[in-house]
Amino acid sequence: MSAALAEAPAAVAAPAARRTAPTPSVALAAFSLAQRELVRFFRQRTRVVGALVQPVLFWIVLGAGMRSAFDAPAYADGLEMSYQAYFLPGVAAMIVLFTAIFATISVIEDRREGFLQGVLVAPVPRLGIVLGKVFGGAAIAFLQAGLFVALAPLLQFVGLAPGVEYGFTATSVLLTAGWIALLSVGLTALGYCMAWPLDSTQGFHALMSVVLLPMWLLSGAAFPADDGWLRWVVAANPLTYGVAGLRRAMTPAIADVPATLTLPSATVGALVFGAFTAICLVAAAVLTRRRHPREAR
Repeated sequence: MSAALAEAPAAVAAPAARRTAPTPSVALAAFSLAQRELVRFFRQRTRVVGALVQPVLFWIVLGAGMRSAFDAPAYADGLEMSYQAYFLPGVAAMIVLFTAIFATISVIEDRREGFLQGVLVAPVPRLGIVLGKVFGGAAIAFLQAGLFVALAPLLQFVGLAPGVEYGFTATSVLLTAGWIALLSVGLTALGYCMAWPLDSTQGFHALMSVVLLPMWLLSGAAFPADDGWLRWVVAANPLTYGVAGLRRAMTPAIADVPATLTLPSATVGALVFGAFTAICLVAAAVLTRRRHPREAR
């Protein structure tokens, strides 16, 4: 009897210790999940190579094909912009968009494999799940787009980027990096909001075709839309302001933004797309707090 009484406090103390175990912080949970996204990316070598080669080929081939058909805008000092120079920020935005898409598909895959359910039942703040997934995908998008922008000027030395004039300065490089980072977070958060309620990658690809791809096309990334009804559609697209800010940051220092392009100012672009990013992050947090239908089974 005395031995049983002696063991009783220890048996009572064990559940109490488990109940008072510290909950992982939001920052720790977010860092762990973001690190997992980066490790998964770099372990897939074909994904790493394809992430760099595909946009370079797209920029070269489409730029060469559209060179003669493109009505080049004129700079304020009379110089003309080639299509490849115009399309360069658009390709960077495309890299961010498609990287965000493929990064947030992992939300559906993790749920299907049971990993996400394990994270949800763990004593982990759900805000940490959102930030980990979003910033992990955003980091991958930032690395890919930044590497493309860094390597693109080298193509003019081998004749693959004729007519592209670069005048990057330290300020423009920092602004370009800042805009790519903002685009990465905003588009990854948007992809998260679209992927969270879904159970199939096929449904996500359908949304991508209907929503995300037109969103990129109607942002001024591939062609200017300054006239007609299309101008109002482009103006209502939040991605337009992110692409415009990136275009202003990447504009060569030898000339101003072309006078024939009616771009929003950098301040307006930062405010609009910054607000869009904040709304997507809040929406992602709200969605994650709700129970998914699969959790109820």
